[in-house]
Amino acid sequence: MLDALNTDTPTLLPPFIPFTGYMDARAATERLVEIYARNTAFIRDGFAQYAAGSFIPKQRVRAYYPAIRIKVDTYQEVDSRLSYGHVVEPGTYMTTITQPALYFDYLLEQLSLLIKNHGVPVEIGESDMPIPLHFSFTDGQYVEGTYADTLGDSLRDHFDVPNLAVTDDAIVNGTWHGKPDEPMPLAPFTAPRVDYSLHRLQHYTATAPQHFQNFVLFTNYQFYIDEFCQWAKETLASGEGGYTALVEPGNIVTRAGPEAERIGAPLNRAPQMPSYHLVRDKHMGITLINIGVGPSNAKTITDHVAVLRPSAWLMLGHCAGLRTTQRLGDYVLAHGYVRQDHVLDDDLPSWVPVPPLAEIQVALEQAVAEVAGLSGWELKKIMRTGTVATIDNRNWELRDHREPVQRLSQSRAIALDMESATIAANGFRFRVPYGTLLCVSDKPLHGELKLPGMASDFYRTQVGQHLHIGIRALENLRDMPRERLHSRKLRSFIETAFK
Repeated sequence: MLDALNTDTPTLLPPFIPFTGYMDARAATERLVEIYARNTAFIRDGFAQYAAGSFIPKQRVRAYYPAIRIKVDTYQEVDSRLSYGHVVEPGTYMTTITQPALYFDYLLEQLSLLIKNHGVPVEIGESDMPIPLHFSFTDGQYVEGTYADTLGDSLRDHFDVPNLAVTDDAIVNGTWHGKPDEPMPLAPFTAPRVDYSLHRLQHYTATAPQHFQNFVLFTNYQFYIDEFCQWAKETLASGEGGYTALVEPGNIVTRAGPEAERIGAPLNRAPQMPSYHLVRDKHMGITLINIGVGPSNAKTITDHVAVLRPSAWLMLGHCAGLRTTQRLGDYVLAHGYVRQDHVLDDDLPSWVPVPPLAEIQVALEQAVAEVAGLSGWELKKIMRTGTVATIDNRNWELRDHREPVQRLSQSRAIALDMESATIAANGFRFRVPYGTLLCVSDKPLHGELKLPGMASDFYRTQVGQHLHIGIRALENLRDMPRERLHSRKLRSFIETAFK
């Protein structure tokens, strides 16, 4: 709690809402929406009075996040094939919730599974976690402008502000330690942690969180963005694939249909990591994000996309081929990673293995075969499966080659890049199915450096295919039963019930 709780400042609160049990998951989810809407409106109304100068001195306004709680008294035998949807042992479990309307389908699924697997009600009520003022505005812009220009530091004397003491990754990192009699975590993220990332996503990608889809592609080349937008608009015009709209940075929307209606104006400045969303019903479309270069960017964006609980994410990037038999334009399907990116060392130590996920590997290999028109032994002409090394030094070629080349040889690495292991490791850490398909763009150990004019016709052809392979792989994964896609490899022996 904040220090302000210990002052004599009078606090305005909406009427308290106690926990009530529900055996109907939809009714429980709708109750979460009601509580959140009421409490955030209460804070916004108080802020409007404050900004208008009609506020009583020393008065505070506070409202709390809604919460889900479940009490399980016995060890329940559930389908051992399921990786989520049940608690691991008897006890009381709870999580705070934010923006339940955005997460409606996700919450409906999680609560339905809990009720089905344990046969006890889920309880919905108010937590004791205050909602920060900034997070009661879903875009934060009004608070930001007023706070910076007119109100100054006095704002925190009247409203709760974001508190890093309750915004961390202890649950997903496996470092959470509860106090005596404190409920155990029910979900991988708390409401403040989710709110933090939802606002960061808006900042970095220039699109609202509600546009993000469940199947995500990461890339670091503008070519893929241009190709994606062109293909998406053609697909929307044809009405194929069940897609309904394309959303570009600035929340510019192009609707499906031959008229290709476009709503919105281009941004004056490009965001740091622009995102593009080919929308399908129930968020079952495809999101493509240009993450830029390097492991820091890769960690930053996946830290935030993870709170949306996507069904899968894939890295489509370029890499250095390390074998003489590889050609520029060949594909690399990662089945292991050498992690020398260092950005996750404190959250997921480098000794933790990041395994390949069979469902993802099969989907990617099938997609290469479908798009390239090859199969079996012939497929090996253009694709090699093996270990990818990820480093944090783009100019590693300028070092004495003996040490890095020896390490790469010992690891059996076949490719080198700066993002893939980071994205895969964060997928493992956040329990998001992950995969990597790279395209060889240079062979620095064999005299083929990444320089203008060195690309072959074969390379250019393969780059054109690469994006469509990623799209096809995600569509293959979308057709897979959800319980199969979320591998048990991603789950620890002490886990939250929510995926």
